[in-house]
Parts: sequence; structure tokens; C-alpha cells
Amino acid sequence: MRDHDAERAGRVDRRGFLGAGVGAVAAAGVLAEGRPVAARQQAGGEPAASAPLAKRKLGKTGVEVTMLNIGTWRSSGVERLLRFAWANGVRYIDTAKSYGTEPAIGRWLQAVPEARKELFLVTKDHPRSPRELVAQLDQRLAALKTDYVDLIFIHAMGDHDFATEVRWPASAEFKAAAEAIRKSGKARFVGFSTHHPQRPEILQAAVKGGFVDVIMLQNNPWIAQEDAMNRALDACHKAGIGLISMKQVAGNMKLDEIARRLPELKEKNLTPYQALLHAIWTDERFSSVCVSMRNTDQIRENADAARRFQPMPKSAMLRLRDACIAAGPTMCASCDGRCSRAAGTDAELGNLTRLLTYHEHHGYRAEARRLYGEMAGSARDWKGADLEAARAACPNKLDFASLLPRADELLG
Repeated sequence: MRDHDAERAGRVDRRGFLGAGVGAVAAAGVLAEGRPVAARQQAGGEPAASAPLAKRKLGKTGVEVTMLNIGTWRSSGVERLLRFAWANGVRYIDTAKSYGTEPAIGRWLQAVPEARKELFLVTKDHPRSPRELVAQLDQRLAALKTDYVDLIFIHAMGDHDFATEVRWPASAEFKAAAEAIRKSGKARFVGFSTHHPQRPEILQAAVKGGFVDVIMLQNNPWIAQEDAMNRALDACHKAGIGLISMKQVAGNMKLDEIARRLPELKEKNLTPYQALLHAIWTDERFSSVCVSMRNTDQIRENADAARRFQPMPKSAMLRLRDACIAAGPTMCASCDGRCSRAAGTDAELGNLTRLLTYHEHHGYRAEARRLYGEMAGSARDWKGADLEAARAACPNKLDFASLLPRADELLG
């Protein structure tokens, strides 16, 4: 989950805190003698174990998926990483049209056809209306060189036109498209991904509609019980909608500071990343965590976390939360727009810092600038906003006064 620039800067990138692997943590002095035993044993080459990682039921689909899945956003060396992830027990692959990795996944599937029966394969597309997803699925299958996927998502629900898209999960049009797709056998299940600040409304619409199988959403493991997001997750779980966690924490995380604040991690042979995974898996509403793993060290570390998972006590989770906030994230996985409301502005402060994170820490500069350019002028104009009030309201206490000028400079 790190690009070369991010590695040099010692920063953490895409899908957040989880993705930077053993190499980054060792550089920060976190592992030392506390490096996980499995990672030490496997450091010399291919992993010894190939049994699937632990699985959880995916809502009411009747399918079980591995608790860890590999996101493949613009990854290089995809086929090698897929082989390594498979050998480490990962049986769930996440891709999309915009990721550029479908052809490589298709080549890997052709080279290892026996893997398809055990694999849970997910892709995504950006329809302008739900009915377009039916034809787009054919394009995704052609790119993947397969007859079917297990799950097709509408990508980033709400990002293009929230007022319209928030209604899609309860619309007759999306229901008809989903039924047609499932009937065709080209995708077993249908859902959407979302990181929109108002995603609780989108999730509640899916509960109302009653036909969405799975939702992948930006998430963090310390959602307050009274939050609208927590209520939305409860409603989805009760309705049998499968839930996948993504984009957990992101930003310029000071790993040595987290380690200093949490000496118990070394005692348990856990890295900060592994601890965060354990915190997310402690929430049994989530079936799997999507992590963009960009090298073999990251795959080893995250797979080791899955094999050694133990539920995290609430007190430990809160300590982890406080350490992560103190380490200075640049993107708030909890963002629901409360920062903008507190600041008295129409500017989308959470989205601006998310795109800055894409640019600075994920290495997705062109994509970040493109998305920034598509935002309305009012959504970018934070001038006159009360940024201290925004920081106070933000669940992750983002330093908007320093982040937003950088967003203007780098993305504008």
C-alpha cells in the first residue's frame, strides 16, 4: 500500500493504516525482537502455509469469505502478488474497472484455473444509472477473462450525484438490474461501495430496498454507539446485508509514536497494523477487510494477523484509537460531514483531505487531481470556514488549517 515516494517519506498510503507492511514498521523501529513469529519464519521466501484464512459468513448470501481480502488498485506485479496472497490463504480478490488490474487477474486465473472454484472475485463499475450496470458487467467479465464474478459493485455510491444516488439502493430500477444480473449467472451477488460522508443514509436506503446483497464501506473500528453510522450498520446486519470494511485509517502516521504509546503491542508480537486489523475484526458485523497489499511483506503481515486474530477488549481499542489520532491522520475514516457543519461551510472538508491523502500518501496524483477538478467550486472553497471548530468536531481531529492549504496547492 505504499508507492516509492511514500516509502522514502516513511508514510502510510492507500486504504490506510493497514496497508503499509512489515518493511515500513521495521523502519520505524516497531518490530525489533517483537516481529511476529510467522513473519520471521517466512522471511526467507515463499510462505510455508497455504490453508485458507479464517472465513466469515457474508450476510445472508450463504457464502463464507476470508476475513482478509486483497485490494488491487493500480498495483504493479499483480500476478506475483496474487500467487503470494493465495499461498498465504487469501481467497477474496477485489478489483474494479478504474483499478487497471482486471487483465492481470484474468491472466492469473487462466494460469491457475483450479483457483476459480475457491476464489471470491469482486469487481466494480461506475454506471450513470443502475440499469447500465447490466451491460457494464459484460465488459468487466471480458477484461477478467471469466464467465462470472461472485460480486459486482456500483463503485463509490453517492460520489457523483448524492441527491440522486442516495435513492438508488431502494429504487425499482436498481432492483430490476440486480435481479437481471443474478438471473443471468454473470454475477452471483450485487451491491455497492461507498465512502460518501452521508453513507449512513445510503446504507439505510439499502435496508429499505431489501435487495442489496453486500456493501463495502469506509469504516473505522471505534464508531460511537450513538452515531448514525453505528445504527446504519446494525440495520444492515439485521437485514442480512453483507458488510466489507475498507479505507480504515490513512495518513502520515508516526509509527514509532504509536509503538511508544502502546508497549503492549510488542509484548503481544503485534504491529500497529495487525492491532488495527484485530480491532476491525472484533466487530462481527463485518465479514472481511479489504486491504491494498503491494508487496509480499504486507501480505505476510496481514495474513499473520488473520491467523492470530483474537477479539480486542474495548479498553485496548480505545487506546489504539487515541494513539492513531495522536499520530496525525490526514484522512478521517469516520467522516460524516460534521466537520463542515461545525465550520459553517459548504466546502467538503472530509473529501478535500481524502483527495490530499490520495495525492500525498497513496501516490495517485492524477486521480486525486481529476476528482478534485470534478468537485463543485463551493465544495472546494473552504475560505472563511472555522477550521478550529472543524478540527474539534472531527472524530479523528484532523488539522484542517495545515491540510487544506496543501490540498489547494497540490490539487488545484
